Amino acid sequence: MSVDALLALQDVGGPMERRRRAVGRAGRILDILDEVKLGTLAGEVSHDDLERLSAAVRDQRQSVDDERLSGVLDEIEVRAAVELAKLERANSAS
Repeated sequence: MSVDALLALQDVGGPMERRRRAVGRAGRILDILDEVKLGTLAGEVSHDDLERLSAAVRDQRQSVDDERLSGVLDEIEVRAAVELAKLERANSAS
């Protein structure tokens, strides 16, 4: 077997490796959601947190094949976009 083939096999990983990575990405999304929640409650939602949330959702989409999970990610992404638009509007008004 060539080195390229071995590297390709390592990159793909088995089902457990893919699941481990998916759980890690999901944990990251939950952590960011928690930060956004705390920022919202304090009245100080961060533009960076919302951008990180959007990026984390986009990253997670690559491995989603469940319609319900895809729907939840859609809702999170839309809400993040709405909050970003509200922040940008507030910043341009000031």
